[in-house]
Amino acid sequence: MIKNIVHKRAVIVPAIMIAAMWFGFLLQSLGFFSSCFGAIIPLLPEGLFGIITSPLLHGNIDHIVSNSIPIIFLLFLLYQFYPEVAHKVFLLGWISSGFLLWILPPIDIFTGEYLYTCTIGASGVVYVLAFFLFFAGVFRWNMKLLTISLLVVLYYGSLIWGMFPEELFYTMNEPSKISWQAHLSGAVIGSIMAFIFKKSGEKKKKFIWEFPNYYSEKDDKLWQEYKENNPDDFLDLPYKKRDDIWDHLDELRKK
Repeated sequence: MIKNIVHKRAVIVPAIMIAAMWFGFLLQSLGFFSSCFGAIIPLLPEGLFGIITSPLLHGNIDHIVSNSIPIIFLLFLLYQFYPEVAHKVFLLGWISSGFLLWILPPIDIFTGEYLYTCTIGASGVVYVLAFFLFFAGVFRWNMKLLTISLLVVLYYGSLIWGMFPEELFYTMNEPSKISWQAHLSGAVIGSIMAFIFKKSGEKKKKFIWEFPNYYSEKDDKLWQEYKENNPDDFLDLPYKKRDDIWDHLDELRKK
């Protein structure tokens, strides 16, 4: 029964992604990805390789745990409710958000100075998935998919603040280690793909009563059969004649 309810890929793909992330973290712990190797380094050729590898690398245990939970949840929703476009959204979102991050100049918004940054982590992919799931339901205006949109907002609505530099909200002695550019890139790509794929997959169901003049008595076979089998129910009933006050004029005069 569960097989008929839950798509197989909705379980397999999140499991593979989580396994790949933790395997990458293990390799980091063993020294295979030291320094900025495997990270996205904006505008530098050596940083292009990070478009593929950076979502699998994380700075510490807290970093990977904080990304693992939303990756499992959002990938499950993507493959469960958008199976027709899930692969495209996941893979294209991964590559496109990474490339957009690579071409964004890493400039300090307050000083205008160029910053040599190395970005790792799956948060960009998380933003792709979250924003796709939200806007896909809005663009299609399907009640079931809108429920998924509301669910994403309920649990991950605060993600929107991650699209802005942390320095806007806190006084910091050094630049933030959180890449708001990665979050912004993921949000932009996720929103664009939600619009591009809005006509793919499950369509909005339109019920018969939503059509104008949907009911026709002549087409209602059960009603027609009932009328034929019970003609007495449709005879004119003897209605009481409406009283006319002028008919009681003589009675009123006698009083």
